[in-house]
Amino acid sequence: MRLEILPVPGIGHVTEGDDLAALIAGAAPWLRDGDVLVVTSKIVSKAEGRLVDVPADGPERLAARDRVLAGETVRVVATRGATRIVQTHHGFVMASAGIDASNVDKTRLVLLPVDPDASARALRAALRDRHGLDVAVVVSDTMGRPWRNGLTDVALGVAGMPAIRDHRGEVDPYGNELQLTQMAVVDELAAAGELIKGKCDQVPVAVVRGYLTATDDDDEGARALVRDASMDLFSLGTAEARADGLRAAAALPDTTGPAPVDPAAVARAVAAVAEVVAPGTVFTHVTDDEVRAGLAATVRGWPASATGLVLGAAPTPVDPADLVRFGADLQRLRTALAAEGIGSTLLPPPAGSTASATLAL
Repeated sequence: MRLEILPVPGIGHVTEGDDLAALIAGAAPWLRDGDVLVVTSKIVSKAEGRLVDVPADGPERLAARDRVLAGETVRVVATRGATRIVQTHHGFVMASAGIDASNVDKTRLVLLPVDPDASARALRAALRDRHGLDVAVVVSDTMGRPWRNGLTDVALGVAGMPAIRDHRGEVDPYGNELQLTQMAVVDELAAAGELIKGKCDQVPVAVVRGYLTATDDDDEGARALVRDASMDLFSLGTAEARADGLRAAAALPDTTGPAPVDPAAVARAVAAVAEVVAPGTVFTHVTDDEVRAGLAATVRGWPASATGLVLGAAPTPVDPADLVRFGADLQRLRTALAAEGIGSTLLPPPAGSTASATLAL
């Protein structure tokens, strides 16, 4: 395979209602069947009227931007200072819902297209029906990436080709059957197009030639790139996940069950929180039946159904801040126990013990 990446200069300023197909075909009369058009989402949004008016500067502008962001947000994933990572109604997780203030008048903001896949299909159909061109269309935008610095363009919408190249079931040269390999080829093409489009060169369209030999209308679009929530292992930022866990722990009911508690499950729960609790906080699972029975006899309100006991010791000496941290540590442990299917009841410590609190299991 030999690829060429070609710029499409001369499109000029795009405004609401402009015919993108005519602008592109006029600026690139050399287009061929099988080319892949990588089109910056911003000119699609401008042509579709996805702009909002905001003040040019000052706190009023920030307040207006926040209102616009709220309207484009389905779920907040992470917040750090002024940065907001959110999930849009399309399912994309990105900074500021893709709202952009570059390459546009200072009194306007550009939103993402309502349906980038539909935008890609409409542009492809217009180029085919009115200009006799059978090309694929990728609508692209710039995103950051978890765990890596730097930005790259990715596909928001696609028409005329599958978004993913699925290698599962193929056999590599060493005889290994590929089990998981699915390549996001439209993201790779979007990134390739960005190499020559740039950010300040006013080249919003690139053409990748040589990748396709024929186009295909029977595709799912860029929706295939959105990971299903059930498969998302990182659906929240670290601080947000921690806060969510503490909120859940605070609402845990006081429950214990008559079934014997699995010591291994309790050990897993204690180990899960051991590295995140405040210095000096110690949780001890009492596994000796005679010791537990003796301690249980001195615990006020010990539930008759309880079959286990965990003692918690706060840092010593204890100051008010330590008590707050210890309370949070107890809630973390209760959440970890609940994840193991173990109910717990928070009780006072046994009389005469060095424990600060007791969980009956």
